[in-house]
Amino acid sequence: MRLVVVGNGMAGSRLVSEVRTRDPHMKITILGAETCQPYNRVLLSNVLAGSSRPEQVRLLDASWYESHDVTAAFGSTVAHIDRETRHVVTEDGRREPYDLLVLATGSDAIVPPIPGVERAIPFRTLDDCERIMDSADQAHAAGQRAVVIGGGLLGIEAARGLAGRGLPVTLVHLAGHLMERQLDVEAGEVLGETLAGLGVDIRTGVSAAGVEADGVRLTDGELIEGDLVILACGVRPVTKLAAEAGLEVRRGVVVDDELRTDDPSIFAIGECAEHAGTVYGLVAPAWEQATVAADVITGGKALYRGSRLVTRLKAKSVELAAMGETQLGEEHAEVVRFSHRARGTYRKLVIRDGRLVGAILLGESDAVGTLTQLFDRGGPLPGDRAGLLFPGLSSAPVADSPTLIPDAAKICQCNNVTKGQIRACWEAGARDVAGVAAATRATTGCGTCRDAVEGIVGWLCEQEGISV
Repeated sequence: MRLVVVGNGMAGSRLVSEVRTRDPHMKITILGAETCQPYNRVLLSNVLAGSSRPEQVRLLDASWYESHDVTAAFGSTVAHIDRETRHVVTEDGRREPYDLLVLATGSDAIVPPIPGVERAIPFRTLDDCERIMDSADQAHAAGQRAVVIGGGLLGIEAARGLAGRGLPVTLVHLAGHLMERQLDVEAGEVLGETLAGLGVDIRTGVSAAGVEADGVRLTDGELIEGDLVILACGVRPVTKLAAEAGLEVRRGVVVDDELRTDDPSIFAIGECAEHAGTVYGLVAPAWEQATVAADVITGGKALYRGSRLVTRLKAKSVELAAMGETQLGEEHAEVVRFSHRARGTYRKLVIRDGRLVGAILLGESDAVGTLTQLFDRGGPLPGDRAGLLFPGLSSAPVADSPTLIPDAAKICQCNNVTKGQIRACWEAGARDVAGVAAATRATTGCGTCRDAVEGIVGWLCEQEGISV
């Protein structure tokens, strides 16, 4: 059996490692357009902010491929799929035969068609990140400013990272409030006020008309001064290869519950795939899809039924988690809300039929773990709603400590790792976070579960009187 994977990013590299775990003999070739080894794109904001080095966000190194008998070609862009002969053809003329093919081509940054946009730098790849860091250092040394176009998750992370490097930053966003897909109006406004307190000037409800030598020109004629301009205008699935091969493409490459396209020998996973009308742009669904596809490819039975999304903002001094149907109001659901704008705190629960269907937690909160578990499991909620938002005020026990968290609770959303799996890993000999991560991959996605994993490991060691 010859498996070829097109795309060596977060989805493709995970699929290859999952397949090799299940089948030590399958012939595997992975072709990646980027010249570097696969890296964790989610953690690029940490690299930009200076809290991580580029080498710290690598997923697999070159030695892994060799030791696991996987043929990997970096900087090898696939130009054509020959479905009749079952070959993929690269731009440099390489022809690679396949029995099964997986498309993990990901997404490209959206570049708005405005004059002068070539002066700006998209924030999407590791190369982009390194270009931005070099330019930011030069701009800071010269006392210059930066402008970020786009107030979604990536734009906020970019703006906060640049501000953390000492650069004055203005963020411009077309919508009326930040992260409008994940947040309601008040949460977006509170987030904007929090960022303003950290040195980011927020301009919402404005549109960029062009990028000029000294900044961004808005459609109303105003010039937002900036010598460094960053684009964070969203992403678009890379589907050209699939479309030219005659596969069904809508927003993404259409797949069924086995992640197969309308050609049963071709799969698609990650940001390029569209399942049940949804294209996911987060790492957890991509890795869930990789696991299902690996099961199917190696002869197992598995189905992908969609993912429950939890969005975490990874910006220094900004705590944010958003999940589910956050936009619903009292006319459609039971809504429990608390706002303290002076402290940058906003909390909202959206409840339907006694179950949590959405939540926003902005500002430091000890309720995140419990609410994420309740959302993920879809179980009935306790009657004390205020106690869900403020666990310390509730007389009812909630899972805010390792003792009370059930083994079935999911601790690492990105990798679907439960407390029970962490416990089993600890019992097998892992005595620190690094050991748990090596065995389960917990903490290797967005990294926001690290404190929870440390708490569980520390609690287990304490129970047994083991010093770490």
